[in-house]
Amino acid sequence: MESPFKHDILKGKVALITGGGSGIGFEISTQFGRHGAAVAIMGRRRQVLDAAVAALREEGIRAIGLEGDVRKQEDASRVLEATISHFGKLDILVNGAAGNFLASPEDLSPNGFRTVMDIDSVGTYTMCHEALKYLKKGGPGKCPYKGGLILNISATLHYTASWYQIHVASAKAAVDSITRSLALEWGTDYDIRVNGIAPGPIEGTPGMRKLVPDEMTSRTREYMPLYKLGEKWDIAMAALYLTSDAGKYVNGTTMVVDGGLWLSRPRHIPKEEVQKLSRVVEKKLKTSNNGLPSSKL
Repeated sequence: MESPFKHDILKGKVALITGGGSGIGFEISTQFGRHGAAVAIMGRRRQVLDAAVAALREEGIRAIGLEGDVRKQEDASRVLEATISHFGKLDILVNGAAGNFLASPEDLSPNGFRTVMDIDSVGTYTMCHEALKYLKKGGPGKCPYKGGLILNISATLHYTASWYQIHVASAKAAVDSITRSLALEWGTDYDIRVNGIAPGPIEGTPGMRKLVPDEMTSRTREYMPLYKLGEKWDIAMAALYLTSDAGKYVNGTTMVVDGGLWLSRPRHIPKEEVQKLSRVVEKKLKTSNNGLPSSKL
């Protein structure tokens, strides 16, 4: 799909995207590059990084791949230093690295719970912490009057509750809290904007393949107000908005991009039955109010 944004909306910017070699992260990397940014992607699998960088460079995008684990402070520091060494600065940090799998609480070990917390929440904070000196106004290679941007990829699982996702819901709740706290403190002290995106079910992603079997996809669509799955492009467009000057006054918010799914519930009564019940109630109201229509009550 054609982007609604100008092709140079991120011209001159440098972005580091964790988990940027596949899925939503790779689409964000691609769209950032197509809109003028230089891109560094961080991940744990060298083969995935190399393939992603090759694809980006084929489009003429300036890109590098840096191997590292967001849970390790030394890896975070090394990757950030390498990004600065290669591109000279850092304007945007996208925390997209995440872990997920289905498990009921009684079958989920504390170690499994901790692993997801470490990748999603501790990893997000670690990257933010190590990036601060490069993102704050007056940092290395920065304009002295303007800070950088942080974008954290979250979810909506913790807004209510989700089956078999207690570990991820807990981790993403922490991510949202990190987003708000850093937006308050670093926005005030360093002019850094911090926001998040909470994607819904996005087709063609590793997450959908792991969490929703093919035979369940059609049922998932039935529960969605827009009756369709999202695309990776949808998340990347939200990321462009939040990291560009179009979103320059947005700070501390997590944008839900899920087609309204988190608001929805299965229909317990078919619409036709509801209409029948409504007519019965309307008739009773008219009778009990001496013929006055309900609109006059």
